[in-house]
Amino acid sequence: MNHAQLLFPDFSLILCGYLVCRYTSLNRSVWEPVERLVYYFLFPVLLFYSIVRTPLDWVAASHLIMAGLVLGFSSIALSYALPKLPLLRAHIDPRMHAASAQVGFRFNSFIALALAERIAGPQGVLLIAVLIGVCVPMFNVAAVWPMAKHAQSHFGRELIRNPLILATTSGLLANVAGLQIPSWTEPTLQRIGSASLALGLLTAGAGMEFGHLMKAKVLALSLLTIRHLITPLLACGLALAFGLDRIQTTVLLAFSSLPTASNCYVLATRMGYNGAFVAGLVTLSTLLGMFSLTFALDVLR
Repeated sequence: MNHAQLLFPDFSLILCGYLVCRYTSLNRSVWEPVERLVYYFLFPVLLFYSIVRTPLDWVAASHLIMAGLVLGFSSIALSYALPKLPLLRAHIDPRMHAASAQVGFRFNSFIALALAERIAGPQGVLLIAVLIGVCVPMFNVAAVWPMAKHAQSHFGRELIRNPLILATTSGLLANVAGLQIPSWTEPTLQRIGSASLALGLLTAGAGMEFGHLMKAKVLALSLLTIRHLITPLLACGLALAFGLDRIQTTVLLAFSSLPTASNCYVLATRMGYNGAFVAGLVTLSTLLGMFSLTFALDVLR
């Protein structure tokens, strides 16, 4: 499978956003309202629809769910621990870390769904939907927590007000309750999902400033190492430990090596943090995803 071809559309949209914002009259004043649209409406609709549309077989996928949860908790713990490590402590700014820790554990769900269908067919899509359903709420809470804590905001209030957490939690509850989306609404929801992905990547490119990456090189390298090297290695060990079958192992390895979520940038910016730094990390993660997917699926598997 050509992993570069799979990730090229995402990278090209980020590049388009960067070029349009820097070299045309469509500058930051245009993109800031677009960020709010993506954050408060388009992304929540996408997350809710992605989780609800596929019924989850919790019993059949119980081992995969446990492996996914352990993997998720491990990557969150590693990302949170960076400022406490003796060799890294002096080189990591706490505020920059609060905004960008999410890059170490979040994932691009659209790429996850597209990849699962290619490598494992309909069963792969169902299994990746299970992982999305159980991990997205956890990852969104984990992404908000350090930013709310560092900004001395009330964590509970931030959770209640966060549209991404509301969308994923309500989607998971609706799925468990067996609720279904009316078929006549699906074309509209699919179009909203496509728009959210495209605009989210464009806004990440528009907010990107590569100079910010140079100000926190150690932090950037550490988070990308967690996302694209350590997490796939953990997934390989967990697949063996939980006795996953061939398809479940393939899905878990693919899940572990995905690029980070494109809306990391939007979340950091909306909560008042350095979005340009996070946008740079999203771009690099998209590029590195071509190598980590190859490593996980062609080497570890």
